[in-house]
Amino acid sequence: MPLPATTYRTVEGAYLDLIRLACGDPEYHIDARGNEAREVIGVTFRLTDPRQRLPYIAARKANPVFQFAEALWYLAGRRDLKMMEHYASSMRASSPDGVNLGGSAYGHTLFARGVYGEPSPFERVMHLLRTEPDSKRGYLPVFSADEHAIAVNPDMACLAGLHLLVRDGALHMVCHMRANDLDCGFLSDVFSFTMIQEFIAVQLGLELGHYTHTIGSAHVNERNVARVKRVLEEAALRPSSLAFPFPAMPSDTTPGTIRQVLEHEERLRTNTDKYTAADIAHLDLAPYWQQALLLFELYRQLQYDDIEWVSQDVIDALHPGLRWLVGHKWDGAVAEGSR
Repeated sequence: MPLPATTYRTVEGAYLDLIRLACGDPEYHIDARGNEAREVIGVTFRLTDPRQRLPYIAARKANPVFQFAEALWYLAGRRDLKMMEHYASSMRASSPDGVNLGGSAYGHTLFARGVYGEPSPFERVMHLLRTEPDSKRGYLPVFSADEHAIAVNPDMACLAGLHLLVRDGALHMVCHMRANDLDCGFLSDVFSFTMIQEFIAVQLGLELGHYTHTIGSAHVNERNVARVKRVLEEAALRPSSLAFPFPAMPSDTTPGTIRQVLEHEERLRTNTDKYTAADIAHLDLAPYWQQALLLFELYRQLQYDDIEWVSQDVIDALHPGLRWLVGHKWDGAVAEGSR
């Protein structure tokens, strides 16, 4: 029998155990580039249901708007700062030129075609898995040794690569991280990478298999330890975890679907348009993808409209888990009754 990784059904269980380990019994205390941190080296876990990629912990205040935006940005193969900066202004500090992001633009590395139209790494691996389904070669590298050639690199890839394995009609994925900030980046990374896994499974007509996540340096920065401890205190007081099962990605999802969603996202991000829940419901998009647009409309209202509360029709149309998350992320702008 193989030696399995620690297994969880949802990302929340893995997240809590990892921050508990790093904060309570770290292997090392490090100071890398002025960032003091508590670190554990070489950790691995597995998610049996990668669709359950959202944590329901009030103290963490997870941001599903950013998570959906980042996952879609990756899937579109983009690297522009202007989209992601809207959802997280801190990302500007990682851009070497104020226009694009570098190593962290994983989607550009994976999905963008070459300068002369050469197939993307994603397209090459898709061809491999369609023609040789038992292959062990379905690896998509992201981190490049060339990143070390930049003396002061503000945006070195934390993702080393994604390994795709088709077994018994399901697509499994192993994610290799050189480093993961367990408090800040971990949850968004798992959200995006499991979305990529599910997107690829849909393109191949396969079931969604398990997701395995390996980290070289799993760490929590000292400046965030107090916040992490509040999360652990909340978890310790709960009799059980909340459960809001998230649905499957539609089987007819294509790259064109992603482009269509992002066309609407841009209209909302630039405040060119505004949508009611009814407007979104009548778009030629599956309800699954309409949820992302409801989140983007909610964020548009928070950014641009002089309002006390986000429109209740938008809140009511959200998946219950997303409604719970935005209610705790923006508790001053989402009505109490919508939580």
